[in-house]
Amino acid sequence: MALRTPIIAGNWKLHMGPAAAGALAGYLRDALESGAGAGSGGELVVFPTALSIPSVVAALAGSAIAVGIQEVAAKPTGALTGANSAVMAREAGCTWMLTGHSERRQFFAETDEGVRDKVKAGLAAGLRVMVCIGETLDERKAGRVEEVTRRQLGVALQGVPASALAELAVAYEPVWAIGTGVTATPEQAEEAHASIRAYLRTLYPAEADALRLLYGGSVKADNAATLLGQPDIDGALVGGASLEVASFAAIVGAAGAA
Repeated sequence: MALRTPIIAGNWKLHMGPAAAGALAGYLRDALESGAGAGSGGELVVFPTALSIPSVVAALAGSAIAVGIQEVAAKPTGALTGANSAVMAREAGCTWMLTGHSERRQFFAETDEGVRDKVKAGLAAGLRVMVCIGETLDERKAGRVEEVTRRQLGVALQGVPASALAELAVAYEPVWAIGTGVTATPEQAEEAHASIRAYLRTLYPAEADALRLLYGGSVKADNAATLLGQPDIDGALVGGASLEVASFAAIVGAAGAA
């Protein structure tokens, strides 16, 4: 990780409306600027629910913490009731977007091809894109971790030129570790990340080693340092712990110590 700038990202999921999210963002900003979690030398980003983006952007204005949108449509505009646009997210102050999260795949019928189209939409809108991939417990038990992650990532990156890779990050999130309290061991996480990077080298030989790979799946203050100390883990996509200022600041601090 020493050669790659770490990213610590907080996925707030469907928590906190505009007032609560703006307040949390302000507390987080104050905590980090006062020294809690300082020294990461990395990038920080939070992904609030779409309705809370304006208040979070306002609370973090002038800070080093970026704001992202959790999901976008594959089109910038149109008859898509209930959808969010990458172009509009950029206008609202977002610089990042998530796509491919397992909850979108599981509960909203997201497909690999849909993720690919959203990656393109985000990049076209000038957003940086964090692509989520990961296997279910049944797929892991069947020995299909490499097969699943390579398929998901390979489709997501179809048509993405090497010149755009600097605007991407990949978050490996084993589905069985998301929100369950169960975390992949450092060895399991590193094995998956190393496999993903090896696959990326076949697609982008000159650029693969610079692309940041994040681990997600019950990352907490007490396991962050060990996970982030692995050679191919360049940050964390944090769920529940990102809703607690002290826990998230501790994870940010762990990134600096790794």
